Amino acid sequence: MERDERAASAEALVSLRGMRKAFGQNMVLRSVDLDLAPGQVLALIGGNGAGKSTLMKIIMGIYTHDAGEMWIAGEPIAQHKPAQALARGVYLVPQEPMLFPNMTVEENITMGFQHQKRSELRARLRALLEQMGWRMDVARKADSLSIAEQQLVEILRGLMRNARVLILDEPTSALTFSEVQSLFRTIVDLKQRGIGIIYITHRLNEVFEIATHVAIMRDGAITLYDEVHGVTHDMLVKGLLPPDSKGGETAPARPAQQAPVRQEPLLQAEHLSGYGFEDVSFCVYPGEVLGLAGVVGAGRTELATTLIGRDRARSGRVLLDGKDITGLSTRAVMDRGLGYVAEDRFLHGIFRIADVAANTSAGALPCLGRVFLDAKAEREMAAEYVDSFHTKVVSLRQMLGALSGGNQQKVIIARALSTAQRLLILDEPTRGIDAGARRDVYAIIRRLKAEGLAILLISSDMEEIVELSDRAITMFCGRLNRTFARGEIDQDRLMAAAFGVPKEGERGA
Repeated sequence: MERDERAASAEALVSLRGMRKAFGQNMVLRSVDLDLAPGQVLALIGGNGAGKSTLMKIIMGIYTHDAGEMWIAGEPIAQHKPAQALARGVYLVPQEPMLFPNMTVEENITMGFQHQKRSELRARLRALLEQMGWRMDVARKADSLSIAEQQLVEILRGLMRNARVLILDEPTSALTFSEVQSLFRTIVDLKQRGIGIIYITHRLNEVFEIATHVAIMRDGAITLYDEVHGVTHDMLVKGLLPPDSKGGETAPARPAQQAPVRQEPLLQAEHLSGYGFEDVSFCVYPGEVLGLAGVVGAGRTELATTLIGRDRARSGRVLLDGKDITGLSTRAVMDRGLGYVAEDRFLHGIFRIADVAANTSAGALPCLGRVFLDAKAEREMAAEYVDSFHTKVVSLRQMLGALSGGNQQKVIIARALSTAQRLLILDEPTRGIDAGARRDVYAIIRRLKAEGLAILLISSDMEEIVELSDRAITMFCGRLNRTFARGEIDQDRLMAAAFGVPKEGERGA
């Protein structure tokens, strides 16, 4: 290491050099260098899967790095565990605060301290609140707090443990405007006390409002690192794009291939609002793939689960063939011909210890017997989809958990299609599968489109949206902010819209 780099590591609260991490054959971090100084707010931005979370988990001691060097407050760290990271003054404030709802604020903050009297802890907490100038009733139960107040409790947890480094993961994703401003005032207070903050965000405007420095991660590497006053919105967007991107101003438009025949809309959302999104309006036509792009926290999945009846709408309505289906149960929505493939197949999709046939038929059980399951009909249904999708299985009785990720995904799509005679909603359909399986899923989507099925494709993979969509819309902070005709869809425009950066000459949603 160069002399100036050693000096930087000695002065920094956190210093990383050549940080590398792989999971199997997947290289997640590629020689990452990063510094965080006292009083610095480092905004860390990047698309989904860029490596941000992995890097933070290494700093926190949750993961170990494969290669590279790390210093915390000038101390070289070979490897450490979360308890050691906390002892060294590093604290992660999660995106979703993790408080015990039936405990008081004071109990949530002071739990875990050993060999200290409660009276001493209470005095320290009151002194800290006075020092920060924050007003909070520490006797309140945690379940009475707003999200912003819960985040403040998480920050107090860190400060009570003498944290000098705070990692804030998407802290404003669930906050109102006034709560965001309150959080920003808190960050200014912390910065003035010499605390270093790593601020993970997808909102580029926040970078210029609160950060002193900015770093962009793409494909496990830092593509840009600078002081905020030295960068522009366009520089940030360019840093987020693949290196071979030509830029939104010069990128060629997609060829006007055969477009779906415009009939009456099959599905219409009219001024729909729900948890995580507001005033969303769009339509999907038969034989069309409508791409819905956005980053994590934009409200895409919440919109999907409201459309299929898993979550309730707060206002607005959903029409299917002109008929209002707002508020119907998921079963009732499925009976009307809608299918849904969830983003997290492990949590909401597969039955790992059930076989291929049972996983395929799970959504269509009412069609396979009123009292007893028609096993022959179940096998025929499953075999038809296995053959049609070229799913690699030993037999229909093979446990789904024994299949590869791509073949599991084919089975989950098959299950959705067993009920989706009209519309299929696909949320991150190629997440966690290899390139070969991705091509197979793309072929399935194209075939279903050719058969006249309407498809709402939700993805944070901009290449996927470009590859498959006839039209595209983007969500940012819970609202639709752009719409693109087929010839306008390219990665640059999608990326800019997904991060809320307007471009001149393009129309809004």
